[in-house]
Amino acid sequence: MKKYSKEWWIQYGYYASIRALKTIAQTAVGVIGASALLESVDWRVVISSAVLSGVVSLLTSVGGLPEISVPEEE
Repeated sequence: MKKYSKEWWIQYGYYASIRALKTIAQTAVGVIGASALLESVDWRVVISSAVLSGVVSLLTSVGGLPEISVPEEE
């Protein structure tokens, strides 16, 4: 598979989305747990923190995803 081919973009989108969803879930669990210990859960904070972490995850994926293997061109 060539880098930046249609198949590559499909794989990239799939793996970047999976990574972002995992990050969103982990952030939400962490914020809910920390908020519950303090007093009450502010759902606006949970949602905004989770969405921000998902955006950061997608931006980090621009640097490359180890899940996608691209053979080196000669």
